[in-house]
Amino acid sequence: MRSLHLEKKGIRGLAIAESFKPNSTMSILSGIVMRRDFMIDDFVFGYTTLEGNDATDMILKMYAKLGRTDINYILISGLIISMYNIIDIEKLFRSLKIPIISVTYKDSLGIEESLKHHFPTSYASKINAYQKLGRREKITLSTSYDIFVRNEGCTISDVKYLLDKITLQGTVPEPVRVSQLLAKRILQKELLSF
Repeated sequence: MRSLHLEKKGIRGLAIAESFKPNSTMSILSGIVMRRDFMIDDFVFGYTTLEGNDATDMILKMYAKLGRTDINYILISGLIISMYNIIDIEKLFRSLKIPIISVTYKDSLGIEESLKHHFPTSYASKINAYQKLGRREKITLSTSYDIFVRNEGCTISDVKYLLDKITLQGTVPEPVRVSQLLAKRILQKELLSF
């Protein structure tokens, strides 16, 4: 298991978030490279298909586009994005060899019934991909809010320490918050240009 080097103020993470309109076919992914001291180093963008299966590969492409060797971890806003486009956290870790952390903000009883409803003829593969993700762990942040995480390649105590350092208020870590804002703004800009 790789260390997150949490003692370094300059530790860098790639935070990825998305924005989409439900009546669209694509979602915009925004990635920012941010240091633990909140300095932004870089940006990268991608697209995923709503209800598709391409989110994992797109994140790998986004990472490759950056061409950097100093990214210590990837922080993703959810592993089920773009209307049930499920990210394979194990594949990301196997491919990139850096810790992968996913954060969500609400408890859930599962999405199996929703998958059966949205994919009546092909839900089995989606359910399998979802169940492969395993359980989320609840962490109470130093902000006193709860957050739910899945992680590969690092310990849950490292995840809590890191999230406490990069979450200024509420539940949303600052790198994810900035990435979400960027994705929303780009989506608005692209919609205006049509």
